[in-house]
Amino acid sequence: MITLEEKIAKTQRLLRRLEEDQPYLHVRLSALGAEHRQSANAFADRVRAEAEAELQRLLAERAVPYEWNLPQPAD
Repeated sequence: MITLEEKIAKTQRLLRRLEEDQPYLHVRLSALGAEHRQSANAFADRVRAEAEAELQRLLAERAVPYEWNLPQPAD
């Protein structure tokens, strides 16, 4: 099972790679028509937004005391 810290690091790497790839994405998309470029850019924006939201969720989860993350017996 992947730890919370590993999930955070993985999501941060994804965001960093997306940011580094931005100029190259524009070059790759330049050969496409306007509609396809818009669609691809919209998809890239959604992926980035979801990754940012996931990172925020993971960071908030990390802030919760550890005992609250452990399974608790049912009453």
